[in-house]
Amino acid sequence: MYECFGAGQKVSQITYAGNDWRDIPAFAKEMFELFPIMQQFHEMLYYLYEALSFEETEPIHKDLQAVLEQTEYLTNLDPSSILELNVPAHRAIVNDLLLQTSERVRAKATPRHNQNPKAKTKVRIRNDYIGANLKGADLRGANLRGALLIASDLRDADMRVTDLIGADFRDANLSGADLTGSIFLTQAQVNSAKGDRNTKLPPSLRIPDHWIEK
Repeated sequence: MYECFGAGQKVSQITYAGNDWRDIPAFAKEMFELFPIMQQFHEMLYYLYEALSFEETEPIHKDLQAVLEQTEYLTNLDPSSILELNVPAHRAIVNDLLLQTSERVRAKATPRHNQNPKAKTKVRIRNDYIGANLKGADLRGANLRGALLIASDLRDADMRVTDLIGADFRDANLSGADLTGSIFLTQAQVNSAKGDRNTKLPPSLRIPDHWIEK
C-alpha cells in the first residue's frame, strides 16, 4: 500500500525544475533524500483539503486553511531548506486539526444498535483486526485510525463516516461493505483490499479494476 500523493511530480517538475537525476547524477542523493519528506507534506495536504470539504469543520476552517497554506509554502522551498525542516513538528500540528475534523464529522454518525435494539452489537474498537471476522459488523462512525485490518473479513460491514486514516486494508475483503462518507480513505488503501461491484466508496474514489475482473 503506497501513495505518493503527487510528491514525485512535484520534486521532479517543480523542486528540480524538470531536471532528472539520470541526466545529472549529482542530484541523485539529494533528490532521494528529499522525496520521502515531500511525500509526507503532500499526504498532509491531501487530508487537509478533505478536512476543509466538510461542513462540520466550518468552525475550524480558518485554522485548517492557514495550516494548508503553510504546508503548501513548505513544499515550495528550495531543496536544502526542505531537508532541514522539522517534519514531525509540522505533522503534529496537522494531526491535531485532523483529529478535530474526525471528531466533528463522526459525531453525526449513530450506530445501528443505538437505533434498533435488534441490530448487531457494535464491535469493540481496537487496533489489531488482522484476520478478524467482521462480516456485517457495525463500524459506523468508528475511529479506526491506523487499524490493522489485514486479511480481515469486512463483507457487508457498515463503515459509513468511519475514520480510516492510515488503516491497513491489505487483502481485507470489502465486498458489499458500505464506506460512504468514510474519512481520510485513499485510493491506495482501496487498491490493497479485495471487493466487488457492491462495495460502496466515497465519490472521490473508484472501484479498482481487479475487483471486477473475472
